[in-house]
Amino acid sequence: MAAGTHTVTNQAPPLVGYDVFMSDRALAEAVERHLTPEVFAEAREELVTLGRAAGSAQVREWGELADTCPPRLRTHDRYGNRIDEVVFHSAWHRLLGKGVNAGLTNAWGRPGGHVRRAAGFLVATQAESGHGCPLSMTHAAVPALRTDPELAAVWEPLLTSQVYEQGLRPPREKAGVLLGMGMTEKQGGSDVRSNTTEARPLADDGTYVLTGHKWFCSAPMSDGFLVLAQAPGGLTCFLVPRVLEDGTRNAFAIQRLKDKLGNRANASAEVEFDGTTWARRVGEEGRGVRTIIGMVAATRLDCVLGSAALMRQAVAQAVHHTAHRRAFGGVLIEKPLMRNVLADLALESEAATVLGLRLAAAYDTDSEAERAFLRIAVPTAKFWVTKRCTPLVAEALECLGGNGYVEESGMPRLLRESPLNSIWEGSGNVQALDVLRALQREPRALNAFLTEVGKARGADHRLDRAIRGVLTELADLDGIEGRGRRLVERMAVVLQGSLLVRWAPPEVADAFCASRLGGDWGSAFGTLPATLDLGAVVERARPVD
Repeated sequence: MAAGTHTVTNQAPPLVGYDVFMSDRALAEAVERHLTPEVFAEAREELVTLGRAAGSAQVREWGELADTCPPRLRTHDRYGNRIDEVVFHSAWHRLLGKGVNAGLTNAWGRPGGHVRRAAGFLVATQAESGHGCPLSMTHAAVPALRTDPELAAVWEPLLTSQVYEQGLRPPREKAGVLLGMGMTEKQGGSDVRSNTTEARPLADDGTYVLTGHKWFCSAPMSDGFLVLAQAPGGLTCFLVPRVLEDGTRNAFAIQRLKDKLGNRANASAEVEFDGTTWARRVGEEGRGVRTIIGMVAATRLDCVLGSAALMRQAVAQAVHHTAHRRAFGGVLIEKPLMRNVLADLALESEAATVLGLRLAAAYDTDSEAERAFLRIAVPTAKFWVTKRCTPLVAEALECLGGNGYVEESGMPRLLRESPLNSIWEGSGNVQALDVLRALQREPRALNAFLTEVGKARGADHRLDRAIRGVLTELADLDGIEGRGRRLVERMAVVLQGSLLVRWAPPEVADAFCASRLGGDWGSAFGTLPATLDLGAVVERARPVD
């Protein structure tokens, strides 16, 4: 067809060339709120640099290439030697390098480190989610390794380094390393106490050889892995390096890569330990779950942040598209029904972001009260925020109409990614049961939660009523497992509402409380009360003025 037969009009321009951090008002405000002025000034500069990169056409292209050119497994070299390597597109390495350089594995030893890293993680993974996995696990491994000061002295400086070096070499020869995790097995899944991988002690104290397998081992090209195995004293945590100190490769047989729904840029593998796989014990024998639980909690927070990132990017794309698209005699964003949908999506996104940054701030404070708060708030947030991600992304895709269903829009990639964080690090039931365990065994955790939501008491009658409802639910813990999801959902929404009432603009807090807490809401997005100031909520979510 001749090029002159039609003119392309009424198409939204691509959302590129913008600052992902500063254009997200909820995120930028949260970072400033949780940091001292001196630290915020430094963090702002870092995050603006990262935000501009994440919103650039180049980095967006890297994200697309990493996803459409997924990793490949090379079990052997050309001569038949077993090498067990995974080959990634160069775009993956560029993304991962930018994340490491930005400090996304360096939270534990710098002022405001967790808030700064959480914001950076939320920004960077909007360009592509998969590379967030090795960044997350490397960051989260630090508390587990600290149970063994000798190991931590060697590995922690490398884990928190802001230098990315690809390739397998002895850790001491690298300026920075990545760490993965292998917990689940075929027969047990989340029930890690049923693991069958065996650890046989060697003559050197603390060293073992492993025999068994791991059913899900993500980022298999990492420099080492924390795994669980059955030692003589029970389930124990071990560090398995890919390359030993003498330069030889550890026995780490990658059987295959998983063919996943989404997260395609990141490799997830099935691995085998053949009885010669060398491992170093981390913590005491029989204390494996307790040793690794700090890593699990940190990665669960990253599931919250990763979902918040997906939600924010989906909302940004929807608002941007409708601001440039005309239909039925006007700009879509100005149509009352579309405005209602966009405002509803924006509320959900902001609530997720505010909650995620509040949890990161608790890590920075590191007081007994904040640790108790994290014990119950992390699984609560992980349960709820990750579950809200998929319906939100699907609705945001619909805002683009048929254009959103086309791969080039980027929305299908967001939709395929959206269920993942609800599954990783324990699915919904696992999170709900963890909250119930904390309620029944750790009264300080419940007290910390009630203290947090109580800080907003009296500011909104709908929030006050919702808090009373949670207290009523908590008064009767008999048969609580069957209504565990209902309780944890209510706790999560009350916590979000309390934070928004304290910190969000009045129009945002009012709309959230009216719909999520006051019951003036339907079952689908776009059913907010029409009397609310929805225009202001949408304008706040606009990514580019």
